[in-house]
Amino acid sequence: MNITLDIIGGKWKLMLLNKIREECPMRFGVLRRKLPHITQATLTAQLKQLERDGILLREAYAESPPRVEYKLTEIGKSLIPIMDSLCAWGEDYQRQTPSR
Repeated sequence: MNITLDIIGGKWKLMLLNKIREECPMRFGVLRRKLPHITQATLTAQLKQLERDGILLREAYAESPPRVEYKLTEIGKSLIPIMDSLCAWGEDYQRQTPSR
């Protein structure tokens, strides 16, 4: 569990991965708009960590203006059932604890 939490833990990584899986590949600017509360520095750092860990693939295109897209690697795609389970657990939890 520690290895998993080291890779996908924290406030933003699972939200980033969920957004990217919904619209894959996803451009950096689109991610920034879909998650307006994350700072650009934090977004960049989290994406770099996920890329370093082999979860995301970053593709930069030599265009004007420059275009950068992120998509899930095969290892990243293997997280989809886990994310689905986490979402289902959260929905069940919310139903069982209405004060939340």
